[in-house]
Amino acid sequence: MYNDIIEYNNSIDEKELCNTLFKLINENLKNAQAKIWHAHPVWFINDNPIVGYSKQKKGIRLMFWSGADFEESILNVKGGKYKDASVFYNSVNEISKKGLTRCLKKAESIQWDYKNLIKRKGKLEKLVIR
Repeated sequence: MYNDIIEYNNSIDEKELCNTLFKLINENLKNAQAKIWHAHPVWFINDNPIVGYSKQKKGIRLMFWSGADFEESILNVKGGKYKDASVFYNSVNEISKKGLTRCLKKAESIQWDYKNLIKRKGKLEKLVIR
């Protein structure tokens, strides 16, 4: 089921770090579906992107699409136009499991509608999660 993501993780030097993120995300987002999207792993709830990670120059970037509204200090890189927020990791030791778990719980209940962004001509709307 996750073969593409396992291949992605195995293809980069930060394999251990990505495998740790993969495990933590899957443990905490039980209702999310994961796939490779725009060349990196992303988890979706009802076809709306929630969280994903990718290799960048600064390290492995863990991005929450609606993370700017989480009010979490571990998400120290805020997006500009949209509601995303990120953190960069360079080793497994940098991961705060408690902080990441908190963010993943918030990701289920705090969401902006990225799924319909193109249909709405770039206008984001906050989703009401019940």
